[in-house]
Amino acid sequence: MRYFLVLFITFLCLSAKAQQTEFIDFISIDGEVAFKTAEKMVVGGVTYKFKVLKEIDSVFINSRNNFRHFEIHDSNLKAESSVKEDRIVFKKHSGDFLKDSIYSFKLTYFLVPKKALYFTEKENSHQIWTQGQGKYTSHWLPSIDDMNDKIEFDLSITYDKDYQVIANGALIDKISNDSTTTWHYDMQKPMSSYLVALAIGEYEQKVITSKSGIPIQLYYYPEDSAKIEPTYRYTKQMFDFLEDEIGVPYPWQNYKQVPVKDFLYSGMENTSCTIFSDDFMIDNTSFIDKNYVNVNAHELAHQWFGDLVTETSGTHHWLQEGFATYYALLAERDVFGDDYYYWRLYEYAQELIAQENAGESTRLLDPKSSSTTFYKKGAWVLHMLREQIGDKAFKQAVKTYLEKYAFKNVETKNFITEVEKASGHYLNEFVKIWLESDRLPEDFADFNAVIASRDFSQTSMFTYLGSFNETVYQVETVKASLKKGYDFKAVDLVFDLFSDELLNETDPISEYVIIEYLKNLHLFSIDEMLILLQKAINFDAIKIRQFIAIDLTEIWVPLKSDYETLLNDKSYVTIEAALYNLWANFPRKRNTYLDQTKTVYGFNNYNVRTLWLTLAIATLDYKQDQTQVFYDELVGYTDSKKGFALRQNAFDALTNLGLFNEVALVNLIEASKHHNWRFKSYAKQLLELLSENEKYKSIISNLQDNQKQ
Repeated sequence: MRYFLVLFITFLCLSAKAQQTEFIDFISIDGEVAFKTAEKMVVGGVTYKFKVLKEIDSVFINSRNNFRHFEIHDSNLKAESSVKEDRIVFKKHSGDFLKDSIYSFKLTYFLVPKKALYFTEKENSHQIWTQGQGKYTSHWLPSIDDMNDKIEFDLSITYDKDYQVIANGALIDKISNDSTTTWHYDMQKPMSSYLVALAIGEYEQKVITSKSGIPIQLYYYPEDSAKIEPTYRYTKQMFDFLEDEIGVPYPWQNYKQVPVKDFLYSGMENTSCTIFSDDFMIDNTSFIDKNYVNVNAHELAHQWFGDLVTETSGTHHWLQEGFATYYALLAERDVFGDDYYYWRLYEYAQELIAQENAGESTRLLDPKSSSTTFYKKGAWVLHMLREQIGDKAFKQAVKTYLEKYAFKNVETKNFITEVEKASGHYLNEFVKIWLESDRLPEDFADFNAVIASRDFSQTSMFTYLGSFNETVYQVETVKASLKKGYDFKAVDLVFDLFSDELLNETDPISEYVIIEYLKNLHLFSIDEMLILLQKAINFDAIKIRQFIAIDLTEIWVPLKSDYETLLNDKSYVTIEAALYNLWANFPRKRNTYLDQTKTVYGFNNYNVRTLWLTLAIATLDYKQDQTQVFYDELVGYTDSKKGFALRQNAFDALTNLGLFNEVALVNLIEASKHHNWRFKSYAKQLLELLSENEKYKSIISNLQDNQKQ
């Protein structure tokens, strides 16, 4: 025991200094994994190959689990788990590991992951998928947690032959027997361990090819064939654009996108294999309100910024998230146009200003900064830098930066140095203002005043906005003028100026000008408000009609027929809001509204359907013989085989009705242990609330006691 503690302390000091990368370079990790699904267990074997950079007496790998079993297959080595239980230390039986020598050994193991690899149940199938960033791949694949050690990971995965197995790299072989198939994936190039990925499920795929010849594999559930196009819309266009814009060819053999149930985030940029939430598998109607385009572009941009070139630490996290946000916005600009691009920058600016006004701003180089800072401010930094040094120098700097540090790790100074070389500009002042200060630039903080006064002087940062659309100025002018009151005739004229051709999904700015007026209807007389609302609701502009559906909770009788048309909009957000408001305002027509919307389900979380079921149950004279059927359907949506977003909507509906039965309570208790922390937190809070109700208190207590036994 004394020897082991000395060994561990030695390694603790070593890892604090250099995380082993100064002494050891892991070249490859070849993993062989299979699964015992019922036990949620990984059965694995891993072969490690490494080169010794400096003579050393021990080597470690990370494993953040209590192994059920592990065994070293090399008679020259011995291994022990550290007292921290997050690493295994290897030492030769005699002598040290010699400089410039290459060693390899194999480890076999059984373990049950606590994080980073998840088993989820679907209706008639199940899934296994990974999420390594922030969770550590070593929870399921003993490896190297340090992102500064880039390693070639090749995976061989054995699973039920009826399932698809997807992982990083190119599929080079499949070997099948009576019940299983082993899938062999070759990565070829090195990457950080948090980017290792696999996904197993019932999938089909559509393959498209980029202009440069890269195969792009678009995975989907067999039942979602109609959702392929709206979900993956513009994928090829954005892929081709980013290759051209970045100036460096896509660095991996292929690109895969895989939806999974109950994912932790919107998406994750695993090398060559993005995994994303299946909530983004959408139909044509959903595309207006909730599409995958930005997430798609963001995770794709990460294949260069984060996967090819990786930060050394969280201090430089903006080099990944700021770049991915900026280049995703450029890709969307190529799809939707300049107005969209500048409006999004405007929205980012408002979010940053709100953060500063709340006293929550931090330096961009602060590893504890918020996502708003890393993502939105990072994108603004790149926009401003490009405007300051020009397109040519900016693109050359990015290209050189990526080529010079390909498959390596970087700090902010590495990028800034390349920008200075390409542009001939010294950027000390820029870095001080934008990267090292916890405050926004002075003129940035006064953004609204600058826009409203149209002060685009040489002293203003907004000189660099270039073709910033005139209507952004109009939004700010509207806001300023409405504070003073506004002449109705002038407002009415504005509505007439905006033709239907201007109001579409690619021109959000014109819509928001009108929405600013609608937000301030209280400034006008009743007659004036009615005229403005009638004009607005009859525009063929989804966002304006959506705003009215949500905002106008008290529907005036003269607007009733116009408002009812909102139930036909191609927007599930609009339909949901309109259905509830019409149901609440016009009790005599409740049955009509329910009949009109009985086949509408909405997003994957069934936002319209769960509301419909709630209203149908609460409407005493609506299909009374079907009330139990409606209730059973609603309770069924709380089941663990459903996605957590749908389950949460169903739990909310049952809360509003005050009608939890034992099945729903059992499902709520299960939800309080869910792997998605947001949903788990929601379920725990609701469980606590219901436990305070005498109606449910003893039932919940008994159910919890039964589960403990």
